[in-house]
Order: sequence, then structure tokens, then C-alpha cells
Amino acid sequence: MVDNREKGFMCFTDNDAINKLLNSVVSSVKTFTEGQLEAINGLAQIGTALSAERNIDRLLEMIVDEARHFTCADGGTLYIVNDDGKLLNFEIVQNDTLNVRMGGTAGKITWPPVKLYNGNGTNNHANVSSYAALSGEVVNIPDVYHAEHFDFEGTREFDATTGYRSRSMLVVPLKDHENAIIGVLQLLNAQDIVTKKVQPFSRECQNLTVSLASQAAVALTNKRLIQDLENLFESFIKTVATAIDEKSPYTGSHGRRVVDLTMCIARKINEMQEGPYKDVSFTEDEMNELRIAAWLHDVGKIAIPEYVMDKSTKLEALTDRIELLRTRFEVLKRDVEIAHLRKWGCRGADEGAAEERGALAEELALIDEEIAFLESANIGAEFMTDEKVGRVKALAERTWTVDHKSKPLLSDEEVEHLCIRKGTLSEEERGIINSHAALTREILSQLPFPKKMKNVPKYASAHHECINGSGYPLGLKGEEIPLQARILAIADVFEALTAADRPYRKGNTVSGAIRILGFMVKDNHLDGDLYDLFVKEKTYLDYAKRELKPSQIDEDCL
Repeated sequence: MVDNREKGFMCFTDNDAINKLLNSVVSSVKTFTEGQLEAINGLAQIGTALSAERNIDRLLEMIVDEARHFTCADGGTLYIVNDDGKLLNFEIVQNDTLNVRMGGTAGKITWPPVKLYNGNGTNNHANVSSYAALSGEVVNIPDVYHAEHFDFEGTREFDATTGYRSRSMLVVPLKDHENAIIGVLQLLNAQDIVTKKVQPFSRECQNLTVSLASQAAVALTNKRLIQDLENLFESFIKTVATAIDEKSPYTGSHGRRVVDLTMCIARKINEMQEGPYKDVSFTEDEMNELRIAAWLHDVGKIAIPEYVMDKSTKLEALTDRIELLRTRFEVLKRDVEIAHLRKWGCRGADEGAAEERGALAEELALIDEEIAFLESANIGAEFMTDEKVGRVKALAERTWTVDHKSKPLLSDEEVEHLCIRKGTLSEEERGIINSHAALTREILSQLPFPKKMKNVPKYASAHHECINGSGYPLGLKGEEIPLQARILAIADVFEALTAADRPYRKGNTVSGAIRILGFMVKDNHLDGDLYDLFVKEKTYLDYAKRELKPSQIDEDCL
């Protein structure tokens, strides 16, 4: 080899030397390339894993785990900026030497947060994590005991207490898509991969950590945005359901109670190791889908008039029309009195006075009895026998006088309503009420539910379908009715039977409600297997203790 440095280059004449140099260069390039490729592949895999993780707590843990793995760091801390941007909250704390894993799936860290601002409003640059959050700069410190610009007194005290020696530290801010700082990743004590000796964080480690932090910030921001949208979606659903319930002063908690009971039944099914449901296990997404369906099962009632939905008596519309009947009967009594007075006047003051007064009193008492009968018939709890229906129709043939015109004492509509055999709703009104299931299906089918909630419209609208096909809105029967809808049906009926806030009847005792459910099973309206589970496992009991009056929880149900 000839040295021609003065000419600005080296001239090689020894072939072996040239080959050795070339091999060395190739080997170095190859090693460098393989290392870089490994790092790039590692980052890509981490990015994929971070994006796929759905649980925020596990995501936060993964960020620290992977950063420590890349850098061979003994410890790591992840801080997240709080909502008002004034504090850094401890989210994850890890240290292998001290066998510490805090935060994330291990539960909240109760350590006080790091303040980003001093009491006078100035930036807190004394703390290295707050400095990184405020400045957006990466801080790489070979030895924290010799750092001049930051206050590590707390670190020294921690080391003195634990016997640990904090040395090298790498602090990297996490920036979201808008370049706003959302957190800080702090790594402690980089170690030699072979000797485990603590060393400073290398430039390569720093660059890799910055890349990882960038991916982590994106993944965390995306997850938070998704979580915020899900929270908004759920809050909106609950608000809509509550607003619908609040249309009525009697059903303000119906939706919440149905959700509660529905999920009690679903959880019990998941616990079963034998019987018809031993192979049924609802996933977390399926449970959530059912819960949303339960919240929305009555959304169609938004279009049902309140006077129909809350109808407490047969003659109730915007007001209870029994008052009109009372007025007519008072007019009828007045006319009867006038008629008797005229007869009395024609016969003379004394002639037949006692007889006439007796006849008047008897007729007035009969009128009072008739209005009392109609008032009783107006109450939905009164079952109308053929005899009672006949009496209503007979009264309808009587007349009263208004504006010198004779009119029927009862209108055809009033007769129809008073002759309702059971409950307070006419066939037309029952059809209006029943239409809420079809409306629920129509309304919910227009909403772009995400894939994991695609069955919400189907489950929510099918809670009035019957096993024998006599239900509505589609007349489904047997296995055509999804199990989730059958669960919702049991919950809806039991809640309605035991609710103490309905205007048309008192809430049943638990055993009374179970007895009625049993009749509905015999009539092939409700699912028999679900009923057996509901009763044998006493699925209703915790719900009853939370929601019902103590007097409704009778001994037969315990």
C-alpha cells in the first residue's frame, strides 16, 4: 500500500489488505442494515400491536413495556396530561430491580401528580417530566445526580429509601396528531444487554424511543377518540331512553330497571355449567350490544301520545271523561227533581207530599248508584263481566236534556271504553301502544350502528314477540326470536308487573309476578327455559332487593 495522503487519497497495492478492508466495510454495512431492519420491523410490529389494543390500561402498559424492551431500561414511567392541561398524572410505573409494576391493569396510582405550572403561574421547568411536557423537547441525561438544570431531590430521597441508584434517564414527550403534548414517557437506567451494567441512553435508543413515542401517541389518541365517541354514544342513548321514560310521570325509571334486569339474566346465563345454556356464553361485545338494545327497547314510544301511554282509566283522554258523566248525572238529577216538584205542585202542597218525596229520594239514590257503578267500571282493575257490560249498555239507552234537546246519556265511544273487559285500553288504543315496537324497529334500523352492534334494532324491537307467534311487530315464533330478545321480554314483563309507579294497578309481589310469568309461559308467550333459569336461580332476587319495596319481597320468593 502506497501512502499518497498529500494527494488526498490512499492508494492500495496489497490485494489482501484491500480485500480485508472491503470485507470489513461490507460486514459493517450488513450488520448496520440488519440492525436497522430489525429495529424498523420491531417498530412496525409494535405500531400494529398498539393500534390493535382496545383496552386503554393495557395500551398504557404496552407503551412502557415496549420502550423499556427497546432500550434495555430497568425502569419506566408514563405520565398523562390531565383534562385541563395543568397536571401530569402518573399512569404507569415499572422497575424490574425493585419488582414494581403499578398503574394500568394493576389499578390507579395514588401518587400526587406533577404540576406543570408553579403557584405564580410560571412554567415548572425544575421537574424534568414537566419540562419535557411544556417544551416538547427530548431530555437525555447520563447521570441524574450530576444534572444541573433539574431538581432531582425527590429522586435522591427515593434512592436513599429503597437503596436504588437512579442514573441514566431519557424523557420523551408524547405528541398527538395536532402536535399537542398528551403525555411524557420517562425511562430510567439503560443497561448493557450482556453485562447489565447501567449506561447512558445511546443516540440510537433515543431515536427509537422518539419513534415509539410518536406511534404510542397516535394509538393513544385514537383510542381516546374512540372511547370519547363511545361514551358520547352511550350517554346519548341513555339520555334518549330517559327522555322517553320521562314523558310519563309513571315510567321514569322503566328503561334503567329493564337494563338492570336484562343484564342480570344474561350474566346468569354466562355462569351456567349445565342445562340448556351450558354452551351459551355472551362475549363482552355481545353483552354490550344487548345492554344498548335494552336501553333502546322502548324508543318507539317517542311517537305514542302521552294520554294513551299513561291511560289510568278507561275514559281518560287529555282528561278523565268520567267528570263529564258526573256532570250529566247531576243535570239528570236536577231534571228529576224539577219533574217531581211539578207533580207535587199540581197535586197541592199537602196532597201526596210524603209519597212524592219518597219517590224522588228513591230515584235520586238510583242515579247515584248508577254513576258510582260507572265510576267503578272506569277503573282498569275492574274486570267487566257480561252482566256489567249489559248494565253499561242499558244506561246508554237513557237520555238527558241539554239546550232543550234530548241526548243519550252515554256516547257510543264512552260505551265502548267502559265495556273494556280488562285494563284501560280500547282495541284502537292497544294498537297504538303496540305500534311502538314497529316504530322502534323503524327508527333504529335507520341508525348506522357499528358492526358489533348491528343486532340492536332486531333485539330491541322483538321484546313483544311471543313463542307461539302471536306477538308483534313481526309475529316471530320459537327460535325465530333471538335469545337476547327473549331475555329482554322476561325482564320487561317482570319489571312492569312489579313496578309500583303505574297509574292503572299496584305493583305485584315478587311471587305474584313469578306466578303471572308462569301463566305466560303456559300460554306459550314467554320462553320456558329462561323462565326456569329465572326462577330456579333466583335471578330476580338481587334486582328485587335493589328496586322493589320490602313489602313486595315476600317469603315465597326467598
